[in-house]
Amino acid sequence: SVNISILIVAVVIFLLVIHHNFLSLSDFLRRELSDPSPLGLQPIDFIPAAPQSLADERNDKEIPVVIAASDERLGGAIAAMNSIYQNTRANVVFHIVTLNDTVDHLRMWLRSPPLKNMRYRILDFDPRVLEGKVQVDPKKADAFKPLTFARFYLPSFVPHAEKVIYVDDDVIVQDDVVELYKTPLKPGHAAAFSDDCDSTSSKVAVRGAGNQYNYIGFLDYKKETIRKLAMKANTCSFNPGVFVANLTEWKLQNITKQLEKWMALNVVEELYSKTLAGSITTPPLLIVFYKQHSSIDPMWNVRHLGSSAGKRYSPQFVEAAKLLHWNGHFKPWGRTASYAEVWEKWYVPDPAGKFNLIRRHSEAYEAK
Repeated sequence: SVNISILIVAVVIFLLVIHHNFLSLSDFLRRELSDPSPLGLQPIDFIPAAPQSLADERNDKEIPVVIAASDERLGGAIAAMNSIYQNTRANVVFHIVTLNDTVDHLRMWLRSPPLKNMRYRILDFDPRVLEGKVQVDPKKADAFKPLTFARFYLPSFVPHAEKVIYVDDDVIVQDDVVELYKTPLKPGHAAAFSDDCDSTSSKVAVRGAGNQYNYIGFLDYKKETIRKLAMKANTCSFNPGVFVANLTEWKLQNITKQLEKWMALNVVEELYSKTLAGSITTPPLLIVFYKQHSSIDPMWNVRHLGSSAGKRYSPQFVEAAKLLHWNGHFKPWGRTASYAEVWEKWYVPDPAGKFNLIRRHSEAYEAK
């Protein structure tokens, strides 16, 4: 009987210890979930669910899509999201990264009837995360667009997702993004991009932008730091305006920290090509993902529609494209862009009238 009493006491003590540890863990998790992001990337609001009738029509699996939305290009992001939403039966949730001064305008626009059932989350991007990582010319400070770096911080925006789609704001989707989401990524690869050399888009040369399709067009091979990486200069580059990311692998490899390291090094050593082909977000991605990325179907990033005002693709090809990308100077919200009428089908007018004014200014500039 003494042994039984001792055993009972031991079991009670054991249960009390487990209970205490469980409470401590719950406390810790509550603190972790409520703590603000160390990057200053804060959720602002979230539309949690579509009407039940609509939810029943769409698949249960959540497909996260990240898109940046700057005020002067907000109409582009709206059209891109509308085209994605209307062409899928999947449960797409948009994670819209923006700046504080754009939130009210964005929220008002998202209340427009064609968009009211979309599920979305608005996140504020704090440009201070880029301090010391991007060199801004004081004479061209207005040209610096911090939201172009949002794609570097994907795990902060969608912390619990395993996989995510990132798209630029100058795209229109004409097929179901589930297909893009299901792009197979090889083991150890954190992202899948559309390569430039073998993409459908590269069949037409882009003039005046250095070597558009190779690493030497983006990186300065005269710099010792670049040469030490032993990356072949003629390696095919890729376009980071549309990609699929495996966030589990991204976090394991600490991709964000790797990208920030190369950004900071460029500030000190000026590692990017002087005849840079494309945006300043591309070079660090090319370094980090050198021969370490999978490929998406090139029809999911038919690009360079914005490289000239002329029509480089046939109407039949444009109709067959799964995703159209107006990267380049001529945006589809300007009159001189090629196939602007395709973009116009998905554009939802700005209830505040603000973007309509920006479009008129853009069209006047392009007409000069």
